[in-house]
Amino acid sequence: MTDPLAALRPWEAPEVTSWGRLPMNAVDRRSGALSLDGRWRFRLLPDPQAPADGVPWSAVHVPGAWTMQDTDDRPQYTNVTMPFREFPPHAPAADPTGVHERDLDVPAAWAGRRIVLQVGAAESVLLVHVDGRPVGLSKDSHLAAEFDLTDVVRPGERSVLRLTVVKWSDASHIEDQDHWWHGGITRSVLLYATDPLHLADVSVRARRNGELRVDCAVRDRGGALPDGWYVSADLDGELLAQDAEFDRRNAEDDRVSDFLGEARVHTVVPGVRTWNAEQPELYGLTVRLHRADGTVADTSYHRVGFRDVEIAGRDLLVNGERIFVRGINRHDFHPLTGRTVSYDDMRADLVLLKRFGFNAVRTAHYPNDPALYDLADELGLYVVDEADIESHDHAHEIADDPRYLNAFVDRVSRMVLRDKNHPSVIIWSLGNESDYGANHDAAAGWVRRHDTTRPLQYEGAAKRGWADPDVASDIACPMYAPLAECVAHALSGEQTKPLIQCEYSHAMGNSNGTLADHWAAIESTPGLQGGFIWEFWDHGILQRVSDGRPVGRAGAGLYDSGVAAPGHRWAYGGDFGEATHDGAFVADGMVFPDRTPKPAMYEHRELAAPVRIRCFRHEGIVLANHQHFRGFDWLTATWELALADGRTLTGPAELPELCPGETAAVPLPFEVPADGGEAWLTLRVTTAGDQAWAPAGTEVCAPRIRLRAPGPFPAAVPGGPGVEVDDEGLLLHPLLAAAPTLSLWRAPTDNDELGGIAPRWRAWGLDSLVRKAVSVRRTPGRVTVLAQYAGTTGVVRHRQEFTAVEGGIRVEESAELPAEFDDVARVGSVFETVAGPELLEWFGQGPWESYPDRAAGAPVGHHSMPVDELFTPYLRPQESGGRHGVRRFTLSAPDATGLAVELDEPRQVSVGRYRAEDLTAAAHHDELVPRAGCVVHIDAAHRGLGTASCGPDTFPSYRVAPGVHRWSWTLRVL
Repeated sequence: MTDPLAALRPWEAPEVTSWGRLPMNAVDRRSGALSLDGRWRFRLLPDPQAPADGVPWSAVHVPGAWTMQDTDDRPQYTNVTMPFREFPPHAPAADPTGVHERDLDVPAAWAGRRIVLQVGAAESVLLVHVDGRPVGLSKDSHLAAEFDLTDVVRPGERSVLRLTVVKWSDASHIEDQDHWWHGGITRSVLLYATDPLHLADVSVRARRNGELRVDCAVRDRGGALPDGWYVSADLDGELLAQDAEFDRRNAEDDRVSDFLGEARVHTVVPGVRTWNAEQPELYGLTVRLHRADGTVADTSYHRVGFRDVEIAGRDLLVNGERIFVRGINRHDFHPLTGRTVSYDDMRADLVLLKRFGFNAVRTAHYPNDPALYDLADELGLYVVDEADIESHDHAHEIADDPRYLNAFVDRVSRMVLRDKNHPSVIIWSLGNESDYGANHDAAAGWVRRHDTTRPLQYEGAAKRGWADPDVASDIACPMYAPLAECVAHALSGEQTKPLIQCEYSHAMGNSNGTLADHWAAIESTPGLQGGFIWEFWDHGILQRVSDGRPVGRAGAGLYDSGVAAPGHRWAYGGDFGEATHDGAFVADGMVFPDRTPKPAMYEHRELAAPVRIRCFRHEGIVLANHQHFRGFDWLTATWELALADGRTLTGPAELPELCPGETAAVPLPFEVPADGGEAWLTLRVTTAGDQAWAPAGTEVCAPRIRLRAPGPFPAAVPGGPGVEVDDEGLLLHPLLAAAPTLSLWRAPTDNDELGGIAPRWRAWGLDSLVRKAVSVRRTPGRVTVLAQYAGTTGVVRHRQEFTAVEGGIRVEESAELPAEFDDVARVGSVFETVAGPELLEWFGQGPWESYPDRAAGAPVGHHSMPVDELFTPYLRPQESGGRHGVRRFTLSAPDATGLAVELDEPRQVSVGRYRAEDLTAAAHHDELVPRAGCVVHIDAAHRGLGTASCGPDTFPSYRVAPGVHRWSWTLRVL
């Protein structure tokens, strides 16, 4: 047998996808397998042809990337650009190669059995040796590779297993997937044994009408299949024998070779419970392969979900129902182990998604660990299963390159063969950002022949038009298409396919603006069915600041609530000394690296609410069921009435019995007091009992409705000790360390920077406005200050009128922006308090952060939070911590002293420990030094967030225009 290491650089031969590797199948062998996870001997070589002599052995944990285990080869992040200059199919000469070795003790009881090694995943080329003998090769970083070791090991004796992993290869050019680049064995390694007569594959088709078909492929390692074998099956312990049709084809059938047998079980299950994401009903199917004497040679267990997926016209249907796809993209990630994710971590990921209203996951951009699909089946999530293909940097060349044809078909077909039995998988994806060419068509052709039960999608096919019927995509799945274009397409009369964006809202930093606008359009426009947010995680790696290394497995407990412990930080591109990188673009998730939800998660939860308040009519509150398959019996609720005068009333709510899509009016739960001012009614909906993804009492949503509008801003009652300002017109006040001045600048968000608006702000000089030409006019009880704020190109006229009122000072302000300042960050006041205030209490939206174009998830009410918890620690410091729609607030010290502010109308307010310039100057949070007092912003207008770091900017209605802006507020001492 030829050693592939002795061949001419097999890692640069794209036509070679494997050697000695067994065919992929859907027979789960994890049960009863011998785990080889743990400490392995390890050598890191500079390239795959370097001599190992003289390189000392160390140790690494398997599974685990060596880039996360204190080696000199560290993680590197790039989005599009490859981390080396070579063109496909070449790899760089400096090509880190990890040699993993351990002793292998094969149980003596396995004598006479077929012995198989399974390597769950290795990046990017895997070479297998046993006792120095070559066994096989595999290229595919995110699917398992299996090898038959029967002839190279002896049960009861010890062998040496060596797994050599070459980091860069021709395959790296189609694994350019907007993630950290790692090297190593990233999923579990198993050894298992079967009878020589074994199930080679099992295919399950379970339809919503109860029809069940199980196709089995049978092989015998010894050669020709023995006579008399047969297959049996049971469903939830009941043998499928009396009503089932059994069909066995063996060597006597000319259509089947001597080495392959086929058997089919076909039956109809009466009264079947169907599977969907809301009610993921599963049955246990056990398939047994029998020898002629009836003894069992092999067994395979599957959890079966009866469901249909189809496309009817321009609608994607599950079990005949048009569904909304409330999806998210998810990479395999952990801040301590890189791409190695445990079962418990995967479960925690999906549980969190369910709790925040997501019903779909796109496995961006490769097949995930098999356990994730089991969990999606169990918890109820639709899955777009995506092949391990992305050639972003060289997409156009590779899409039609025949040298990569085998790799495309191999990766797509192996994904389908492995995952075909999962009811959660409703769509196959041919990969991501790889242009569109003949290689995609070839892979699509294989899938369409093998699996007729699911549609295909591929984003790159959109280059031929969303409605083109001849491309390899059954779904129009564009990326960051402007909402107006999506709506126009749906209304054009030319739409032929469901439009479900594979990526539509980019969660980098303080982001996901206009999410509510998107869903308002999706839910009201036939032909639009949803999309997938990019993405779940911020991929920050926990790093020791002292030496710049990843912390690795020993870092547990060094982070909490999104924040790394002192001496540590969340690293992003460039933090490991790499010259080629894409910075913080890797931090673009809806959760922080420790899985703490960002505020945008609450926005999504409310937009996905199963219970909606439609309107307030004379007959009561109109509720609607926005689910697809389920009633309200699994939910319970409580009414909460927030009054502007500070009162909050609560009471039980009785949810009506409503089928999906139905509405009903329920009586108003409270008699709204006549003297309470503005009134908001919130329905807090929780789980009535334990769900697989949430214990009883978990909040599911909190829809709200305003019952009474705010009254007029209270008239100023003259009084008080008067107003003091200095010669520059700056307010003097015992609680203020810095007087209120005009603010047009915010610490740019990632969207501001990458979307191009922040450079315009700097060009205008908004980050360094000069206050000058001050005029101060004093009258009894009132001071009027006129000032000009000069930027690089324009001048803003700012007027402040301070009036002594009963208990405090009324501040009335206006700012006139010149025409060239046509899109600023904010217009408002900023001041700083003296040290002491630690608690913010407010009436407005909350309790979490909200902004003008991301405010649907923050109910109006009375909220309180420590000042130090208001700040949202986005990985790159930026504008954060704002609260939208604030009517009034107090800042108090532990001794109850402090200040109170009442606003003329609901405004954007932020309170924190950092000035905008502090946040702007910092690259990481360990560089920030909190100020003793509070920095307070009161904004007459604040620009929306949008998603312009990768996608559309906020809408014009959320931008701050030139002209005159006016706002008023009253400052009082507590």
